[in-house]
Amino acid sequence: MSTKSTSPDQIEDSSAPLIEHLAELRNRIIKSLLAFIVAMMLCFTVWSPIFNFLTNPLCEALIARGQECNLILIQLQEGFFVAISIAMLGGFVLAFPIIAFQLWRFVAPGLYKSEKGAFLPFLLASPFMFFLGAAFAFYVVTPMAYTFFLNFQQFGGGEAVDAASTAAGAAAPVEGETAIDALQRAGIAFQGSVNEYLRLTTKFIIAFGLCFQLPVLLTLMGKAGLVSAKGLRAGRKWAVVGILVLAAVVTPPDVVSQIVLFVAVYGLYEVSVILVGRVEKKRIAQLKADGLWDEDDEL
Repeated sequence: MSTKSTSPDQIEDSSAPLIEHLAELRNRIIKSLLAFIVAMMLCFTVWSPIFNFLTNPLCEALIARGQECNLILIQLQEGFFVAISIAMLGGFVLAFPIIAFQLWRFVAPGLYKSEKGAFLPFLLASPFMFFLGAAFAFYVVTPMAYTFFLNFQQFGGGEAVDAASTAAGAAAPVEGETAIDALQRAGIAFQGSVNEYLRLTTKFIIAFGLCFQLPVLLTLMGKAGLVSAKGLRAGRKWAVVGILVLAAVVTPPDVVSQIVLFVAVYGLYEVSVILVGRVEKKRIAQLKADGLWDEDDEL
């Protein structure tokens, strides 16, 4: 009888911390949203310079071919939504430190001091690796990809052929081709949509940023004992297949960007094997010092 009478009190006592955690989570989410909204409004006021920065890879590739760097609006309202998209992207980047800090403040009270010291480096490394991958995509991959795509242009007409196609070898005149043949050839010129260009560029940046999280993720899993360096070495062939599939999915259908993504991610995989090996040695040494390591596990 006494057990039944105390069970409601036990439920109420256990529900109190849950309500406090939910209230804390709500406050952290509200602060993160406010930071994002403020950062988004700031970026909306300067969306044009951000847009000019994002179009630099395309403009450089077009100027190298003697073409003007122009993008078109297919729909009347497309320009406004492009500005909103740029503001949201810039707002998230600008507010990310505050969002990460709020996440840390929510998680940290539930961790021991040793766990905080182990988790904090990964929390700092994650945004660094994301921005490193984004910078690699923007400054290395997108110029090569856009140059590859623009090579499939073809200019009709005598003056167009001389002025544009011969500038960078894009659909150069065929040997022995007459002026009449050139005039009769259909032109294929790039007239890109602003929205589609930003979507493609954002896809590149996010894909490479997420792929560069691989060392952080595998090292954290190695520290928790979920993966081992030996297992990662044995799974190299499966990693190659997985990375090839990933490169085919997250990048446009051109060989250049897929090869670059594969080389970069596989290099990060090999770095992860080394990092997991070091973390694994430290973890085993600590378990042995605490008397918690079983020699059968090592065998």
